[in-house]
Amino acid sequence: MPALPTFWKHLLTVMSGSMAAQALPILAAPLITRLSTPAQMGAFSVWFGVVAIAAVVATLRMENAMIFDQRRQRQHLCFSVVAWSATWLALLMTVAAVLIKLCCLTGMSWLGALTLGMAAWLTATMQTTLAYAASHNAFGPAAKARIVAAGGIALAQLAILAFGVGSGALMAGHLIGLAMGLVAARMLLKPPLGRRAGKRPSWRGWRQSLTGLQWRSWRGWRDALRDKALAYACRLSRHGIPALFPSRTQRAFLLTHRALWNFTLPANLLNTGVGQLPLLIIGARHGAMAAGLFALTQRVLAAPISLLAASVHEVFKRESVRQFQDTGNCRPAYLHALRVLLLLGFVPSLILLVASPALFAFAFGEAWRGAGELAQILAPLYFLNFLASPLSYVFFVAGRQKIELVWQIALFLMTVAVFTAPLTLKQNVLAYTIGYSLLYLLYLRMSYRYSVNRNPAGGLHAAR
Repeated sequence: MPALPTFWKHLLTVMSGSMAAQALPILAAPLITRLSTPAQMGAFSVWFGVVAIAAVVATLRMENAMIFDQRRQRQHLCFSVVAWSATWLALLMTVAAVLIKLCCLTGMSWLGALTLGMAAWLTATMQTTLAYAASHNAFGPAAKARIVAAGGIALAQLAILAFGVGSGALMAGHLIGLAMGLVAARMLLKPPLGRRAGKRPSWRGWRQSLTGLQWRSWRGWRDALRDKALAYACRLSRHGIPALFPSRTQRAFLLTHRALWNFTLPANLLNTGVGQLPLLIIGARHGAMAAGLFALTQRVLAAPISLLAASVHEVFKRESVRQFQDTGNCRPAYLHALRVLLLLGFVPSLILLVASPALFAFAFGEAWRGAGELAQILAPLYFLNFLASPLSYVFFVAGRQKIELVWQIALFLMTVAVFTAPLTLKQNVLAYTIGYSLLYLLYLRMSYRYSVNRNPAGGLHAAR
């Protein structure tokens, strides 16, 4: 198959960066669990769950448009749309979180309430920048940015935990590392931002600021931000309230890619919400300690997905689009990616199924053995997740967003029903594993079917 060498070349590039990016968090996890309690981990995980859900809304999933249209000006417009939506969402989230905290309607700390919007903005902007990298096959620079972010998070959390800050250390360290990763991504990738959006991308510069303007000192960067703020203030004074809404070109861009925010956004929001919902419900029903145990379970089981499946996903996105454009289907890329995922995921899943409790107690301390028992129950589900997640892009390139949305709604309803049932924690998790696994088997069957575009008139990106 002609695409095979290219697939493996890009996969190895992404995977090498992902392995390095995940190495530091994995190595730091035993230290973090010994410096923090399950309750502190639970508090951080609830905060992180809210951030993950908000980041999906902040992007409107418009970053996916860059995979189809690599024109510099169009990608610059995409960045501006995401910047508008992410900024407004961050401001609204911060105000809402402060009001809820003042009314004593949440147990979240003040640090968590004040930083929710900032964390969502950083996450959404980082996701958009990495999508730009994937659209240009810039997997090397993107991998370096991931390494900076992951390493920065791990090291910052450990450094702050050493001072005995508690759950606040995990939140602060996450923000610091994420900001470091975003700075590295912008400097390495030089996305089309600012007034120089017409220039071709360069992968080896270190002298452009986050806005894409040349800078030699922090004073120059500050002046650039001040000029932009003044320009926006002038626009606001000239046009009034309409200046707060998207511009005419931004509205046209949103209309062109309406399938993304009409169908892909709700589906991704449900998917992310389902991923975080068990933790939120467990925290409410079983307490912060149980939430902390489940959070560590998710973190460890998600490592292979972040390390390996996400690497396959980045390459599969590009290959599937190329094959659909060339031949009208992406079956070769789908089958090749599936074989790679089976090869990579079987042995780790088997080890988790057999020896999770002992491994968790050894690696993280005896206090975390309960997390290993939960991991043992969830191992089959995460194996199917490992297979299905990278291949989910088929629904997007084949224009089957409506079908995926229906599936996500069914998954959401199943998750709510399972975790609100009057069962013990382990019984809730077992029922969740069975229901989710059955839905994943259906999902894999549908994704394979849609990897062959059976509708000759069907095009990329058109929701059906």
